[in-house]
Amino acid sequence: MSGEPVRVLVADDQTVVREGLVLLLDLLPELEVVGAAADGEQAVAMVAEHRPHVVLMDLRMPRVDGVEATRRIRDAHPEVEVVVLTTYADDDSVFAALRAGARGYLTKDARAEEISAAVRAVRAGRSLLDPAVQRRLVEAVAGERAPARSRRADLPDGLTPREAEVLTLIARGRSNGEIATDLFISEATVKTHINNLFAKAGLRDRAQAVTYAFRHGLAD
Repeated sequence: MSGEPVRVLVADDQTVVREGLVLLLDLLPELEVVGAAADGEQAVAMVAEHRPHVVLMDLRMPRVDGVEATRRIRDAHPEVEVVVLTTYADDDSVFAALRAGARGYLTKDARAEEISAAVRAVRAGRSLLDPAVQRRLVEAVAGERAPARSRRADLPDGLTPREAEVLTLIARGRSNGEIATDLFISEATVKTHINNLFAKAGLRDRAQAVTYAFRHGLAD
């Protein structure tokens, strides 16, 4: 394996995302893109044809979703590793993907170097999870909280789980840069989440955000 580029198959039903990932990964000398699938069924067939080392797998796809495709690939080709790359970081998706055999789990906020690190890690036999995903997994296993499906409806003002997570970190006094590091996302994405949650909750500044977080049980 030394010196050999990691052969990667991309699976995503959104053409712009799929083609963007291929272009992005083609710029990384340690990776070689061997194919791109538009759904889970095509991904399974292309794994058999191209024999990649790693599949970058979206979850929400037509015909065969990413979880089922991961299960089929791992059953038929146990030497092929799967890294989930998705918009969603909720517990149900995490657990389903990991149970199906995925060894890595990143959100689409991930940077090129983060995707490359995950691909190389699973190729080397290690697991790599987005830090936010890892925290949810540890907490759920430890029984510290119920799965996110039962909690999403409890979030105030239509906040998403990621927006609530950002709010919690604001209440801890974390800067935008520190929040970006904690959640493995870009600082620009943090600003977007903050703008969205401020608009939903009618907040003007971080001081109000802290008060809001404590009032709704979203701060330690």
